[in-house]
Amino acid sequence: MSQARRQIKLGAFLMETGHHVAAWRHAKTHLTGGLDFAHYAQLAQIAERAKFDAVFFADSVGIRDTNLASLSRTARADHFEPLTLLAALSVATTHIGLIATVSTTFNVARKFASLDHLSGGRSGWNLVTSSSETEALNFGFEQHPAHAVRYERAREFLDVVTGLWDSWEDDAFVRDRESGIYFDPGKLHVLNHRGPHFKVRGPLNVARSPQGWPVVVQAGASDAGRELAAQTAEVIFVAHQTLDEAKAFYRDVKGRLGRYGRRPEDLKIMPGILPVIGKTHDEARAKFNALQDLIHPDVGLALLSKMTGGVDLSAYPVEGPLPDLPETNGGKSRQQLLFDLARRRENLSIRDLYLRIAGARGHQQIVGTPESIADQLQQWFEEEGADGFNIMSPWLPGGLTEFAELVVPELQRRGLFRTEYEGKTLRKNLGLPRPENRHAQVARQRLAG
Repeated sequence: MSQARRQIKLGAFLMETGHHVAAWRHAKTHLTGGLDFAHYAQLAQIAERAKFDAVFFADSVGIRDTNLASLSRTARADHFEPLTLLAALSVATTHIGLIATVSTTFNVARKFASLDHLSGGRSGWNLVTSSSETEALNFGFEQHPAHAVRYERAREFLDVVTGLWDSWEDDAFVRDRESGIYFDPGKLHVLNHRGPHFKVRGPLNVARSPQGWPVVVQAGASDAGRELAAQTAEVIFVAHQTLDEAKAFYRDVKGRLGRYGRRPEDLKIMPGILPVIGKTHDEARAKFNALQDLIHPDVGLALLSKMTGGVDLSAYPVEGPLPDLPETNGGKSRQQLLFDLARRRENLSIRDLYLRIAGARGHQQIVGTPESIADQLQQWFEEEGADGFNIMSPWLPGGLTEFAELVVPELQRRGLFRTEYEGKTLRKNLGLPRPENRHAQVARQRLAG
């Protein structure tokens, strides 16, 4: 695909009151937004009017923090189950994609297939391997499997899910009143999967979805995560601090695709970006500083402890350096990003580091004017550090409104972002191919051979 035809893809990564850890204390946020459907409908409609590709909701099946002192000061303990929310949003929107996180450690095929039908082909699944021990405890596990085992399990889990999505060929349901045939039995396929982690008979009791499969999204950046993404992912959500890091990751993952018979354009890499927007740089900086001033030390320290693997940092001097920490069973890539940021690059204290991640949690944050923010997105896009970006509004709804009304028009003026949707499915708008049903493909190849 030529450089001239490439355009930026945009996702709106939505959290209850915003991404900044203290956003709920901002005077203009919606305090009860986590359980207010009208709030989420408004946000999805803002993003759709701006022609975003998708809205995205992260999730955990347990409260991630057991530190009540910090948990009681955050707004992330009460929110909708995301697939239920996305099903409702499917009737409040018409074009925008609907992506949710669901862990491979626990549940999925039928729910996402149903959402794809409900939305007319706009669903996406962010495939993750759970790492929070509180999630394990909610499902009868004393602890999570080891990191490497989680990725082995995830690969098999995806095989099962996609196999179930292919239970029915596209034209299986004839629904012929005259003959009395509802579906063609020759186009129903029983999975009968038996593997080291799963035994699943199938078939799925939902017809093949409008997109063939919902769009598969991943977020792992460890070597195991990159390899799984190269095999299976269609979108990657990732965190980078510098353009050089982003370009190296982009080259590495795209370079792995060929050995799985895939093309570079079959995978969209979308780093998270937290934009704080002002008419001037000074105004943007003042907005950012106002949010930073709302961070309670207990919340900042607990956030850092969680993101560095769950090690309790309260015993260490907050003005001192991040200590050497033992390897944990948590997510590897984000831990390494924070260690690098604290030690090799900037020699940050514990306090400096939690202040640095309080907004974007390791993703890139840009504080500036609409033009300067568009400049950075354009540079990362054109220099192949990204195919698009997952926009993490620092506070809601205002942060998303500002991006939609100020930065999107600037990207459109530069010819970098659409002015109308290309189609009605998430695949079409992202420029992703529709997967052929594996059984139909085998039959076609037999006829051709």
